[in-house]
Amino acid sequence: MAPQIPYTKLGSGPNILLAFHGIGQDGIACFSPIEKSLGERYTIYAFDLPFHGQNSDAPFEVMSKTAWKESIQSFLNQNHIPRFDITGFSIGGRFALATLEAFPEIIDHAFLIAPDGVSEHPMYALATRVPPARWIYGWLMRHPDVFFPGVRVAQTLKLASKSLVRFTQKVLNTPEKRQTIYRSWVAFRDLRFDIPSLVKSANAHQVKIYLFAGVYDSLLKPKAVSKLAALLPENQYIELKSGHTRLVEHAAAWICTLFK
Repeated sequence: MAPQIPYTKLGSGPNILLAFHGIGQDGIACFSPIEKSLGERYTIYAFDLPFHGQNSDAPFEVMSKTAWKESIQSFLNQNHIPRFDITGFSIGGRFALATLEAFPEIIDHAFLIAPDGVSEHPMYALATRVPPARWIYGWLMRHPDVFFPGVRVAQTLKLASKSLVRFTQKVLNTPEKRQTIYRSWVAFRDLRFDIPSLVKSANAHQVKIYLFAGVYDSLLKPKAVSKLAALLPENQYIELKSGHTRLVEHAAAWICTLFK
């Protein structure tokens, strides 16, 4: 039986929006700011991904696309949902893309907000897929007295921006947060996508994909999603004057204008 995915229900609109949050957040923290703007159009199911929020005690195992599809199918059956839209922010983009890949025939809109999973940084591949590097990554997460000075050196050498360093220090400032980041990176590594095939499938089923990037986003820069942006109509790729943290809120304001 597919594991249940905890969620928080926001809004009361007639349309359904499945929402997947960013790393180190939970569903309500990420998506409650958009309830005011989108809650009349949508009933929003803001999920808590494994190792986050209500799902923090999820067993540590690598997430497969098959397991994710089964979990979403179980959720749809239980809640009698025939059609829906999706949104994913940051690492939640991987789950939005996996949902789109699995259910294109019953999705109308996909709102991808600085989504992870469109491209993959070589450091991510190294740290999660190569066992010796994965061990080093885990060791660094357990030894912040080594990790954080290394981050500051990267800033000094201009290998990392000041805002990226600030974000890193914020999301990794406790042992619990470091464990969440480590477990998420490693466990979600198999959610990988052939973007041209995914867009082809979406087009065949008349799914409209809207892609949002933040001009001032130092965590996931617009060039990281350029592969997907190049495959979309010009009016479905939107660059917003925002950093990473408030991008969901700014994207929601833009989405509102879409349905007026």
